[in-house]
Amino acid sequence: MLNTNNLAPGTLSPSRTALALIAATLLIGGSISEASAKSRHHRHHSHHAKVQSTDTSSWLNANASIGSTGGRSFAGKASYYGNESGSRTASGQRFNQNAMTAAHRSLPFGTKLRVTHRGQSVVVTVNDRGPFIRGRVLDLSKGAARAIGLTGAGVGHVTAEVVS
Repeated sequence: MLNTNNLAPGTLSPSRTALALIAATLLIGGSISEASAKSRHHRHHSHHAKVQSTDTSSWLNANASIGSTGGRSFAGKASYYGNESGSRTASGQRFNQNAMTAAHRSLPFGTKLRVTHRGQSVVVTVNDRGPFIRGRVLDLSKGAARAIGLTGAGVGHVTAEVVS
């Protein structure tokens, strides 16, 4: 058994040192990984609003509803991004601002969505995570946003239906 009577005042026993190291690692590690996961997505939205914590709820809680045809659909605000061309998306693909792609918080990568804005529709593939701005349900690539007339305003109301 360890004799703690021989320790100098202000020193920690080996077990307390180990415990302190583990606690510090968990504390620092959790905040670093969260910050690094969000940092790339926050660059293109920094001028829109103060960054809020991410919504970890399912896609159904993002103004979603079940369509009468049995397909899953949801509606809400969408924005677009395009300044990250060439960087990796959360799925590992290289981001192409002209591709018909989207970022969603929780839908599986490869999910195809029919996104409609003011009567114009485009089919996009989910290949990234986001948006990280409260109140937004989708981040579209610049090409997809251009196809439905969303680039002028930058943000607009869309409806999206899962098509596969």
